[in-house]
Amino acid sequence: MNSICIFGVFVADLCFFAEKIPVKGETVLGKNHIIGPGGKGSNQAIAAARLGGNVNFITKIGNDQNAKMALKLYEEAGINTGSIIQDPNQSTGVAGIMINEKTGDNAINIVPGAAGSISNEDIDNNIDFIKKSEIFLTQLETPNEVTSYALNRAKETGSITIFNPAPASDIKESDFKCIDYFTPNETEASFYLGKKVESKTEIEVAAKTFLTKGVKNIVITLGPKGLYFANSDESFFIEVYSLKDKVIDTTGAGDAFNGAFAYALSNNLKIKDALEFSNKVAAISTTKAGAANSMPSINEVETY
Repeated sequence: MNSICIFGVFVADLCFFAEKIPVKGETVLGKNHIIGPGGKGSNQAIAAARLGGNVNFITKIGNDQNAKMALKLYEEAGINTGSIIQDPNQSTGVAGIMINEKTGDNAINIVPGAAGSISNEDIDNNIDFIKKSEIFLTQLETPNEVTSYALNRAKETGSITIFNPAPASDIKESDFKCIDYFTPNETEASFYLGKKVESKTEIEVAAKTFLTKGVKNIVITLGPKGLYFANSDESFFIEVYSLKDKVIDTTGAGDAFNGAFAYALSNNLKIKDALEFSNKVAAISTTKAGAANSMPSINEVETY
């Protein structure tokens, strides 16, 4: 099994549940409050590690209670913490999430904290973790210019690169050429192309456009409709994995998919097998509440 390097952020999610989300100047009485681990990069690292992946996670945290929560979680999941930067002068990132418990609607305020100050120099200081990893996976919660720098360095050092453009924001056109696997959902795909990506034809046309931009393989995730894959040799749809349990919470399903996909590629699975495996992991994650906490172990996946 090959090594995986993931670059992204950890934030502590502070979730507040009530019958409504307060409007300006209003105070509401809540029913419940949970503090848990979040951040796309962190969720993806946990997903890959729980499956048995050899995972290095490059991120920046503070030296506080939320940092302790992160490090304890990584130790339990078996993530190598040697590439985690701790800055005692900054706080670990947090997200305040107000949730309407009737509808599931939410309003989120993210304070990246230490993760927002991660720099190109931090990437250079941890370049050995990238160099020794066969697979490099990143998203767009870290500062864009640093994400671009890390992606380019990973390509230079020979890693297979997976780029999950979430949350969607502008990237350099030249960066598309550094991406081996681009994994947007329909909303993110339409952001980059400036047109809607919903129907079967629109999805196929979108995939071709990304390939002409220089992406080697495109995976458009379609939620309950499964996914679409294309490269210069083949293209196909894969239907969503059919579950025997009901869907409880879709939060983190995209992270489960990307973490599982990095794991599958690190095990040299053929592309269709890798996608079917990742599809299954993402589906299983929706049968449990939470993001990081819903990532299944390899044993759960094999016996499901």
